[in-house]
Amino acid sequence: MISLGQLIKDFRSTEPFTVPANWLQGRTVYGGLTTALSLEAVRQKTDVPLDHLRSVQALFVNPSSQEQVFETTVLHKGKSVTTIATECFSSEALALRTSMVFTAHRTTRIQHTYPQPPVAERPENIIELARPHAPACIHNFEIRPATGGALPFSGASFPQMVMWARHLDSEGVDPMVALIALADVLPPAAATVLTEPVPLSTISWAFDIITLPRSGEWFLLKSSSCQAGGGYSLQDMEIWSERGELILMGRQTVAIFA
Repeated sequence: MISLGQLIKDFRSTEPFTVPANWLQGRTVYGGLTTALSLEAVRQKTDVPLDHLRSVQALFVNPSSQEQVFETTVLHKGKSVTTIATECFSSEALALRTSMVFTAHRTTRIQHTYPQPPVAERPENIIELARPHAPACIHNFEIRPATGGALPFSGASFPQMVMWARHLDSEGVDPMVALIALADVLPPAAATVLTEPVPLSTISWAFDIITLPRSGEWFLLKSSSCQAGGGYSLQDMEIWSERGELILMGRQTVAIFA
């Protein structure tokens, strides 16, 4: 099994890249990895510090096979804000388009964080998530379900998941790249109300970085479907550090074939 650390070590943004089979989600590459590789391409092709990443908008256009090619364009570089676009092509078709906003720190009198972390036991006290129907990519992570959330395909009455997750191995990977590779690891929250596996596909993903992540630690992921209908679900996502810091907030539109 090729770890994230080894995968990033082998990745060259200027060359076509073959994603290892253990990072597939069915027949397509895991979307969190493709988004993370887009950021790694920015790291390799520009001088923008990744710890300045503030906001990302990702549009999943077509399925991505294992062969990927990345293109990076600096759209704007200002004193405080830099905007960069990336495109990932697979089988000569556009698979993923992202817009990334990088911001320099500025002194301000306004500072607040209102969301509170979910109440959850420490991951050391929780057993691993059973994965009878999980795609190959999920086995690159440790995942432990916490209280306050339901399990995928459990017929839950409320569509919310709360789980601890961390990489099996992200040694040598920029913490921001590792975070994004992990951020989409949970199944869509709407899957909790189903009773059997069905095809699910992320269409769009927008997220903001609130606090810089640290390497190698557990993250507490919370995902809630706030609306579903017509074959689609809109979900909110939060990621918290072990110390209760809000790391990331995001939103996804997901297609549900059920």
